[in-house]
Amino acid sequence: MNREPRLLATCWTTAGAASPSGPLTRSPFTVADRIAAAAADGWSGFGLVHADLVEFRRTRPLGELRRLLDDHGVEHLELELIEDWGTDGERRTASDRVRRDVFDAAEAAGAATVKVGPDTSAPADPDRLAESFATLAAEAAEHGTRVALEFLPFAGTLRDLRAGIDLVTRVGHPAGGLCLDVWHVARPGTDYALIAESLPGEHLFAVELDDAAAEPVGTLFEDTAQRRLLPGQGSFDVPAFIAAVRATGFDGPWGVEMLSDRHRGLPLPQALREAREAALACFAEADHRAA
Repeated sequence: MNREPRLLATCWTTAGAASPSGPLTRSPFTVADRIAAAAADGWSGFGLVHADLVEFRRTRPLGELRRLLDDHGVEHLELELIEDWGTDGERRTASDRVRRDVFDAAEAAGAATVKVGPDTSAPADPDRLAESFATLAAEAAEHGTRVALEFLPFAGTLRDLRAGIDLVTRVGHPAGGLCLDVWHVARPGTDYALIAESLPGEHLFAVELDDAAAEPVGTLFEDTAQRRLLPGQGSFDVPAFIAAVRATGFDGPWGVEMLSDRHRGLPLPQALREAREAALACFAEADHRAA
């Protein structure tokens, strides 16, 4: 029987009305209140997006973020999101500003992982992409952190698990790995067996749980940003996903990433409680199947 997992409330799980699809991308809740609520509900990890970091830094030094986490017994900090790191021009200039902010915050607050995303518009040259990711990973290491690439089925490149595995193993940098969100694995129909068969455990940095209906509603981005379900309450076999991830030897905190209009409308304590209880039920089912 496996010990109870350490759960990490990813940035959107505690963000209230904020959403990656806008119009509000920064949480209306203070970072201090979000950390306190997550700790009170038993979460051991906490995530923040760049917009929240900018607001926090406007009034408080970044070092206080680590103090807040320590005061509440929250061990793990995850930051996001660096996009367009393989592009150039104005998009790269904007990406580099976010990159500096997030890496500085990771170093000041002791974030073990920074999530990065692929270019969501056009495909990129594989050689250039690998070179850019290697540079990104090396820079992360200089700041005492590492980057976890989250492939996206609706992106212009790095759209599935195989593409993500190919990139991180080709680069082979110890600070460059993957973030596996069950939504991004299951929605395009990827067999979970590929995780244990092809993903070296040393390149698996972050895992996220959630769920969805059997068929997408609207575009893939609309479906993922507005209509996710609690883990175990949709069509994904989340316990089987957990088992596949465990087979890699993964021993980090398990993120729960809730993105839905319903979740955003809940009081924060209720939102955290529902997400945590649903995730733990999936772990209990995974343990039952393994027994």
